Amino acid sequence: MCNKHPGEEIERLLKAMGMSRKELATRTDVTEKHINTLISGERNITVSFAKKLGYIFPVSKIDPNDPRENAKYWQSLQNDYDISILQDQEKNNITKDELNLLDNLGDIVKKMISIKKIPPASNPVDKVLQVRKLLKISNLTLIPQIPHRAAYRAQLTNNLKIDQYVLFAWQALCDLVTENISVTSELNLDLLKEKLSDIKHLMFENLNNGCQMLQQILAQCGIAFNVVKHFRGAPVQGFIKKSEDNKLVLCLTIRGGRADTFWFTLFHEIAHVFYHDYDARFVDFDSPNSEVEFRADRWAQDFLIPPEKYKDFIGLRRKATWPEIESFANDVGVQPYIVLGRLQKDGFLEWTDYAYKVAHYRWAK
Repeated sequence: MCNKHPGEEIERLLKAMGMSRKELATRTDVTEKHINTLISGERNITVSFAKKLGYIFPVSKIDPNDPRENAKYWQSLQNDYDISILQDQEKNNITKDELNLLDNLGDIVKKMISIKKIPPASNPVDKVLQVRKLLKISNLTLIPQIPHRAAYRAQLTNNLKIDQYVLFAWQALCDLVTENISVTSELNLDLLKEKLSDIKHLMFENLNNGCQMLQQILAQCGIAFNVVKHFRGAPVQGFIKKSEDNKLVLCLTIRGGRADTFWFTLFHEIAHVFYHDYDARFVDFDSPNSEVEFRADRWAQDFLIPPEKYKDFIGLRRKATWPEIESFANDVGVQPYIVLGRLQKDGFLEWTDYAYKVAHYRWAK
């Protein structure tokens, strides 16, 4: 796409063919002035005139002997020119609001550039256009009006706030990092159920190996999985959604870094898959204790630690020792930090108890 008016191409072809403007006017049944204004760029090529030019110039790469294909060439040339002009005008009409939003999206835009999803732009205006294209939106200020297309809970506290623009861009990032993941079938819940024990065992692998193996297992079940960097303004641990090609996408972050949170969130999201919660496309900002979330929490905690065994373990003890935690974890087939996190969450231990025993995940620099 460029700013060359189709009239320049007419002039070039006339010279190459040794034809005058007056002769072209005669052959196309228009005035010589009409041709002059076309070549000077004062007039655009209409559909009817493109058809006439189709008989004169054999320019089509598909079939230069077909006037219809030649006419399409001239229409395409005019359309490209019109869009180029509109884009130039668009650059001049970008508002301060959009430029401010670009600053707000700075970290996530840098990430998109680093994974080569946005080409580096030399100035903010060009960067706005690139981000619009990636987010599939004509103006960044329209983002809050777009309905959410995923099911997840954004976790709010006094110190954590939702930034709708960052959250929208983060969802786009999730789409980008899963778009090339091939799933081997449609969603197969029976196979997923069979693979649960294998998935649970992956917490004993290092995170890189575990996530690669997890990605392969979930792909067999019809789920595209990836771990996505988290950003301030999008305090999400994980989410599920249906992609545009009807592929089920499941993404996790390592926000907070705690390994027990990561694995609990994984099975929480798998519970949403089993309950078909992705069809609801909910985003729970205000009531993180909704029944949908309670149901997924219960499923995840009961799968990781069978409820009857957990009940027997806590019994009447006031505070479990670390050797007891390790022994019980071995009995139920999880890492000790899973049991520790559950005891802390249920109030049987303080969050500071054995805190040094919790594995933490970090992004490599």
